[in-house]
Amino acid sequence: MRGRLSAVYILAGGTRGTLYVGVTSDPIQRIRQHKNDQADGFTKQCRIHALARFEMHETMDSAISREKVLE
Repeated sequence: MRGRLSAVYILAGGTRGTLYVGVTSDPIQRIRQHKNDQADGFTKQCRIHALARFEMHETMDSAISREKVLE
């Protein structure tokens, strides 16, 4: 059985063009949580909801490494 893929995603929002970079193993669910303000924290507070980009990775380690480059 193949392992789950991981994703790095970038959300954009606000009038100042604020960006948020995150990592998840379930991008559809996680982005839905952000859009519906079910993810407490920075994205909810700053109203960052629009998906700007995502990249799929074979492992969580590679996704996290990429996230650190993008931050």
